[in-house]
Amino acid sequence: MGKAEWTWGAAQNQVFQQLKKQMAEDVILTIPNGTGWFRVEADMSNGAIGAVLSQEQEGKWRPVTFMSKSLTMTEHNYEIYDKEFLAIMLALSEWRHYLMGALEDMEIWMDHQNLQYFRKPQKLNR
Repeated sequence: MGKAEWTWGAAQNQVFQQLKKQMAEDVILTIPNGTGWFRVEADMSNGAIGAVLSQEQEGKWRPVTFMSKSLTMTEHNYEIYDKEFLAIMLALSEWRHYLMGALEDMEIWMDHQNLQYFRKPQKLNR
């Protein structure tokens, strides 16, 4: 650990207040309407899955709902690319009632590098 002195001055307080204000404004959930794209953003960590469903309204992406889930003991043993895919599948299943009736297309955002595995042919055991 460093020996630098920690200070809290006017500049730090101003940035902190701006951050609080911005976070309070952005987490207000919106009611989905009949128009506008949906976006599903899903990700996972070693122990949990998290996702957000957003809809584009008036030129801004607004959160509709959030989802989180702890991984089961079995899911902890999945490979990383399977965990990423699980996060997407659970989010789509959770929000099916929003997405199936949507008039616009939807997009899925994820850590795609881990899912490149599914684009390559796999060796099957025989």
